[in-house]
Amino acid sequence: MMRFLLIFMLLAVGGFATWWFMQKPSHNRQWADDVSQMLHAEVNGDTVVLNNVRNFEWRTETDYTPRWETREYDLSQLQTADLVLSYWMGPKIAHTLVSFGFADGRYLTFSIEIRKEKGEEFSPWKGFVRQYEAILVAADEADIIRTRSNARGEDVYIYRLAIPPEQLKTLFMAYVERANSLEKEPEFYNTLTSNCTTVVYDIAKQIVPNLPLDYRLLASGYFAEYAHEQGGLVEGFSYAELQEKGYIVLRAKAIQPGENFSEAIRRGVPGMQQSVQSD
Repeated sequence: MMRFLLIFMLLAVGGFATWWFMQKPSHNRQWADDVSQMLHAEVNGDTVVLNNVRNFEWRTETDYTPRWETREYDLSQLQTADLVLSYWMGPKIAHTLVSFGFADGRYLTFSIEIRKEKGEEFSPWKGFVRQYEAILVAADEADIIRTRSNARGEDVYIYRLAIPPEQLKTLFMAYVERANSLEKEPEFYNTLTSNCTTVVYDIAKQIVPNLPLDYRLLASGYFAEYAHEQGGLVEGFSYAELQEKGYIVLRAKAIQPGENFSEAIRRGVPGMQQSVQSD
């Protein structure tokens, strides 16, 4: 009996391993509208031209006006970076985004996401077994943050990152390089090892090589707390204060037509100037 069970287990493991390695990532599927375009970057000195920046107008999760834009950014005018956490499944799990601010008032947000096919839903468990490709989305804040705070009803927090000006370009370019890598060679998203938070950690290590590993890289809802302990958030405030003042949902839902989204969500947030202008 034990021999039979051992043979069965070996066959099962072998069958799973064969299936695992037969799964190949692809760029050629029927993608959902919001991830249908891959980000493409062209860099010339401090000038970065990004093709396929997403700027959808979301009314609900299923009612939207799609817009893909080409935008140009001057990295010498890069001033800030903000950490955004959006909670969609309780306090332990959050989606992690990083938003860059420029001297002209524009903001650009980067987000590693699963590249859903049409009609496909996200499952954390399927994310363990090579069922989703990864995509790096670059988007306007009024798209990628507003859809979470307003259309999806998620709890969204924003924090000013304490990054020296000379390192902002390094961080921004790390995202650009990641986008170009994914464009050239498709990769699988992995819930554990290659997700929205671990990618931020990997990129941050280019600035702070000795960043320690921590369970909060997996329990991503606590990632801002981890960043605060590492001195990565604006100084002079407790984490509880930053979390309380960084909650944007009430401000996001109160925005009136024509009001600047980026300015409104930053009102009262520690370390953030209030004078930003529309894109």
